[in-house]
Amino acid sequence: MEKIKVVELFGGVGAIRKAFINTGIPFEVVDYVEIEKNAVKSYNAIFNENYKPMSVCDYHLPKEKIDVLMHGSPCQDFSRVGEKKGGKKGSGTRSSLLFETIRIIEEAEEKPKWVIWENVKGVLDKKMRDSFFYYIEEMKNLGYDTKFEILNAMDFGIPQNRDRIFAISYYGENPFSFEKLEREKALNLKEYLEEDVMEKYGDIFLVKQPSMLKMLYEPEYKPNFQGRLQVIDEFCYTISTKQVRVPNSGIIDIGNERYRYLTERECWRLMGFSDDDFDKCLEVFGRRKGCMSSILYKQAGNSIVVNVLEAIIREIMNSQGKKRTPGSC
Repeated sequence: MEKIKVVELFGGVGAIRKAFINTGIPFEVVDYVEIEKNAVKSYNAIFNENYKPMSVCDYHLPKEKIDVLMHGSPCQDFSRVGEKKGGKKGSGTRSSLLFETIRIIEEAEEKPKWVIWENVKGVLDKKMRDSFFYYIEEMKNLGYDTKFEILNAMDFGIPQNRDRIFAISYYGENPFSFEKLEREKALNLKEYLEEDVMEKYGDIFLVKQPSMLKMLYEPEYKPNFQGRLQVIDEFCYTISTKQVRVPNSGIIDIGNERYRYLTERECWRLMGFSDDDFDKCLEVFGRRKGCMSSILYKQAGNSIVVNVLEAIIREIMNSQGKKRTPGSC
């Protein structure tokens, strides 16, 4: 089998690359673009690379065939818990960087065959959806047929209630089918938890904030921060970038009216990464004594669930050859 040529834009810690590795499908990363320096450090550590931070602005695709272009552009301005600035083209918001991908494809000598875009489902909210459908229209003008759907990690083996929209574009008539994705029942959250957390780490992960404890003990109390605080058991909720301050994913009851946060390692596991991946990044950033790592939490929250991407990649491969690209014989 010929290697699948992949470009990662807004590449983060490399979820799409990890997904290709897990599927066993031969592939080659042609290029990786990410501006956040700590994410680049983690990517380099996991995959033994030496990339430098780079912006997608003014970026151009290499002059060679690209099979899959992945871009998980910034979601902050689409998020329901953010400032909701939106991603209108030319607005200057982080989420509007989505349209840099349009420019990059438009300027390419040879169009990528497949383009995968992932983001929060808030892009379909009434005040945000215009940007999303403008993106779809722009892709259509470039010759792409796009299909999209909201997918939940719970349907792909991961006990994290995480909804994300995935738009799969094909250069030509799109043979991709969301209905044919291989789904898998989520395991119990306990399968992803570390053992003896309190014994290993002391009280680092113990919930101590008075306002959070008050929420737990006084149901009528209304906190002054946005976010969810729920005790979790069989599954967690969406892992966010600020687990230390707003544990959106939920907290774990450890008995005697005590609760703890998910550890950074557990969050990485719940995004589909291995302990070996996490250990390589932990070695890069370390952990200050008595403190949780906001960097490693942020990188987990910003990533894409690897298992969902694995299912998408397999369906892309299964649908290969069913349709012809424009100009093919």
